[in-house]
Amino acid sequence: MKALIVESKRELGLIWKMHLERQEIDTALAVGESDAVAHLQAQETDVLIVDIVLDDGSALAVADFASFRHPRAQVIFVTNTSFFSDGSIFRLCPNACAFLQADTPPEDIAAMAEHYGRPRD
Repeated sequence: MKALIVESKRELGLIWKMHLERQEIDTALAVGESDAVAHLQAQETDVLIVDIVLDDGSALAVADFASFRHPRAQVIFVTNTSFFSDGSIFRLCPNACAFLQADTPPEDIAAMAEHYGRPRD
């Protein structure tokens, strides 16, 4: 299984990456939209963990590109704001599978990535 984390705060992204790798998930880290798109162009990806508020670019653009390039890839959005707290993210992004607070324990994020990144029939 392959995952991509898109998180502007590199330290936080590395913590999540470490927990995913403990679950034996091959994980890459991108710090913005351009890094994420470059990765998606070059690598297969099963699940993305994307901070909804990026310093560089748009999380929605990353999710949209992922749905085009890797139609089976699922996106787990994380946030530390009340953005999309009404659930509208699921109407905007058909590949969105979860919406979590950024302070969710990293082991829970890794478990969700493992669950949603599994191949579906």
